[in-house]
Amino acid sequence: MNVNWLLGLAILSQQVFMPGNLFLTNNGQPLSVVNRSDLSMNIPELPMDLERFNKVMDEIDKTVSKQPKNAIINYQGTIIPEQVGYKLDRTIFIEQVYAYYFNKGSSKLEVPLQKVYPRVDSELLGTIRSEKIGRYVTTFNNFNQERNRNISLATKAINNYVLFPGEVFSFNKVVGKRTAGKGYMAAPVIIKGEFSEDIGGGICQVSTTLFNAVDNAGLNVIQRNSHSREVSYVPPGRDATVSWDGPDLVFKNKYNQPILIQAKTSENKLIIEIYSSDVITYRPKKVPYLPNGQDSLSK
Repeated sequence: MNVNWLLGLAILSQQVFMPGNLFLTNNGQPLSVVNRSDLSMNIPELPMDLERFNKVMDEIDKTVSKQPKNAIINYQGTIIPEQVGYKLDRTIFIEQVYAYYFNKGSSKLEVPLQKVYPRVDSELLGTIRSEKIGRYVTTFNNFNQERNRNISLATKAINNYVLFPGEVFSFNKVVGKRTAGKGYMAAPVIIKGEFSEDIGGGICQVSTTLFNAVDNAGLNVIQRNSHSREVSYVPPGRDATVSWDGPDLVFKNKYNQPILIQAKTSENKLIIEIYSSDVITYRPKKVPYLPNGQDSLSK
């Protein structure tokens, strides 16, 4: 199949039209060529091979698809508008290809696209940024560059995340696997009560700060585990350790409004705030800080 596609592209680039070919374009530009034999089973009773056809559609979809992008708030507080995505409109494409196949003629077809809308648009973001319902701040050592980079990457991963009513947030799922390929570095971690080094060391400060912010907002914490020894940036028992394929931080939005996570680092501070719309009814919870720490909810 791949050989046929490459050959088809070569033929199309030379504008050589072979009988029975279906010439596909995207935005007026040559995309690929499909021959009737690419779809045929060579069985009179079952002329079209649906398995082959589905593979053809999968290849086309990979080429023309564009993922949508949510609206976000940048660090200057400006809303960056969403971007609509696209995917192959399989229903229309099937109808068009069937017409080509059973009419037995060459044809040129502009691949039909279906819009894919993002989960979060500018209007929604503008609504749910109005009421701060939770906040927590921790401090870190500015001189540990590897650990700071890990903190920065995990912070960016959760920033601007929107959790709709009834939805569940998993830190591991949202942040993803921490690997060197994603930029994470080896830094100190706590394993069985002892200090060691591992890729992604330091991100537990992000999960810990997030836990205290959502706890401050009164959200329903489903899963949270403490380290095997105390950490220096929160009071005892207020930490949330995470590990890929291990402990996770999981919480649920029990409110009837979406919530927005805003996370950033500033100098040696990690700041996580939880927002929602101004019509939300919520019950904030007082959460402890280390001595001389920040106020739990500062509006």
